[in-house]
Amino acid sequence: MIQAGRIFWKRQLTALGVAAIGLVLIFASDARDLVSIWLNASTYNHGALIPFLAAWLVWQRKDELARFVPEFWWPGLFAMGGGAALWLLGDAGSIALFRQAALVVMLQSLVPTLLGAAITRALAFPLFYLFFMVPVGEELVPALQILTAKMSMALLSVAGIPAHIEGIFITTPNGYYKVAEACAGVKFLVAMVAYGALVANVCFRSWPRRIGFMAASIVVPILANGVRAFATIYVGYKTTADAASGFDHVLYGWFFFALVMALVMAVGWPFFDRKPGDPWISFAPKNGPATRETPWRGLIAIAMIALAPLGWSALSATWGRVPMRAPVALPIVAGWQPVSATGLTPWRPRYEGADRFVAGTYRGPRGEIVDMVVVLYAGQDEGREMVGYGQGAAGLDDDAWVWSSDGPMIHNARSEILTAPGAVQRLAATWYLAGGKLTGSGAVVKLETLKTRLLARDQVAAAIIISAQDREGHPAEGAVRSFGAALGSPRAIAEAAIAQARR
Repeated sequence: MIQAGRIFWKRQLTALGVAAIGLVLIFASDARDLVSIWLNASTYNHGALIPFLAAWLVWQRKDELARFVPEFWWPGLFAMGGGAALWLLGDAGSIALFRQAALVVMLQSLVPTLLGAAITRALAFPLFYLFFMVPVGEELVPALQILTAKMSMALLSVAGIPAHIEGIFITTPNGYYKVAEACAGVKFLVAMVAYGALVANVCFRSWPRRIGFMAASIVVPILANGVRAFATIYVGYKTTADAASGFDHVLYGWFFFALVMALVMAVGWPFFDRKPGDPWISFAPKNGPATRETPWRGLIAIAMIALAPLGWSALSATWGRVPMRAPVALPIVAGWQPVSATGLTPWRPRYEGADRFVAGTYRGPRGEIVDMVVVLYAGQDEGREMVGYGQGAAGLDDDAWVWSSDGPMIHNARSEILTAPGAVQRLAATWYLAGGKLTGSGAVVKLETLKTRLLARDQVAAAIIISAQDREGHPAEGAVRSFGAALGSPRAIAEAAIAQARR
């Protein structure tokens, strides 16, 4: 029986290795992107360790796993199909995160498919832990920037330091500080959650204790990051802004994560309840007669499921994509005259890969100055998305104008307050037209883009931006609202620009 079990393990593990290598080769582009992110984005450097940690977790269970007999399990293909469907959605919507998560899901699904349900249950945590390879967390940056700024303000108030906050910018009597994206704390929060999950599984058996430790792994880094930001501003208040910057780099780069880990571990240590020799697998195997079915038919089914979304993606990529051949002009707006932008901080939104981009400046009847931008995409692909990181009115974090906070509601547009060096502020209102739907929501744009790609509809998309800089006697909000009222329907403007480009 033991010899038969070894034979089945060798056969099924060979099939598992072949299938895993095949998936990585089929989705090589996404695999390369994952590795590139791990190596080049400091927020996700820990991702390169996850496969090795998961392998170590499996190795810890090897003796107990030897009691199980692996088998091919057809229902596991449903998980493979779910991963393939997720990849297709990510490809259609140009959402790299979905494609990368889908690759991980498909790799995970090989275990139930080729080793069986019982072994999958025994390896539940190592399989789950592979999700930490997916670079998720950047979506939290704006919220954590605001939270960090508010925590800093609260601590500054306790310390008796006068300060003023505007979104993510804090002003003290001798300094002007920005809670940048890198200072939001996402880097340490994401890594700490991955570390906390590992410790919770390895060092705890009680679920309440595991949950408590995970809660501490989330809350403590967020609070500690607020303290770090406060300490930086405090040092700047007592010395100079340059000294504060140097202090922040030392604290942020060398000590912060180590201190947070040590603090969480010190709090959790007395509650560790897993003893040496405790079993990793809490149930006994119920092995029936070993199946003689070879896994090769299953490998063929896996290959067909994995290749299906690639085929559909290739076919749908060109459907509904009408080329743009003519230039686009900005509209004539009653009561507003086209002028050259002079005396203002230059502003230009970032829309990489746009098929048409036209910008201009208008002067209003009361001296208001407003910028307008029209952006068109015949279709969107990876690296040419209308909505995505670094795209839009604010652009990247190192541009002259950076996002400060959400702005006031303006006719269902996406409204943002931008800030430039010197505490200069600007309001930008953005409307999107995608899938025939006018919206101010980036999520709706992604959904409509996905639908048009999957259903072979017209893939054209447009963005209309109205923006104004705060000037003495001319607040940005009033200028934007006045220009918007004179401009009329953003949908009509977008549709007219599309018609011009397709002439």
